[in-house]
Amino acid sequence: MTQIQCSALLFDMDGVLINSTPAVARVWRRWAIEHGFDPQEVVARAHGRPSLTTVREYLPNSDYEAENREVERREIEDLQGVIPLPGALDLLASLPPDRWTIVTSSTRPLAEVRLRAAGLPVPPRLITSSDVSHGKPHPEPYLKAATILGFPAGDCVVIEDVPAGIKSGKAAGARVIAFRTTVAAPELQAAGADYILNNCADIHLLRSAPRLTLELC
Repeated sequence: MTQIQCSALLFDMDGVLINSTPAVARVWRRWAIEHGFDPQEVVARAHGRPSLTTVREYLPNSDYEAENREVERREIEDLQGVIPLPGALDLLASLPPDRWTIVTSSTRPLAEVRLRAAGLPVPPRLITSSDVSHGKPHPEPYLKAATILGFPAGDCVVIEDVPAGIKSGKAAGARVIAFRTTVAAPELQAAGADYILNNCADIHLLRSAPRLTLELC
């Protein structure tokens, strides 16, 4: 077991707090087939990044804003199997409300719908792709999240599940805990993860003042 201290926790959403992988795969697989792309490749590339980024890469000469709105509409409607991942509810409930937030590549409407479907709280200072100019792996999402909580990014711990998110957290100067929920441990390590765990059930709050003291199992 390892103990670490920090001022705040910055959580990714999909693959960290909720399991939306089946819904994400269904939507992007259908989209890929409709446009003649390899579904497996598109689904893998879409994980952990703003949907607009993926659409723009595959359809650079299209009305990608309209395409992205259609992808978002489908994702909002497909909530089958969207559930909290192990330990997520308990960990969030144990944390002081001003010491954590969520940093997701989803749009704000989609993030709120998925969190409510999973029965998780929607933090008041949620950071989504709607709130930043540059998505993950750029550091902006995590830098902005740390700022709105009032702490230096270097004193925050990011919790992620894919390389793009890990790189975003590391570029912001934070330490990163990565979960094995989406990709294999070697990919998480190669992206720069400081700690690799199974899920939120492996993180326990020991003390909340003056800083968060966490036990990693």
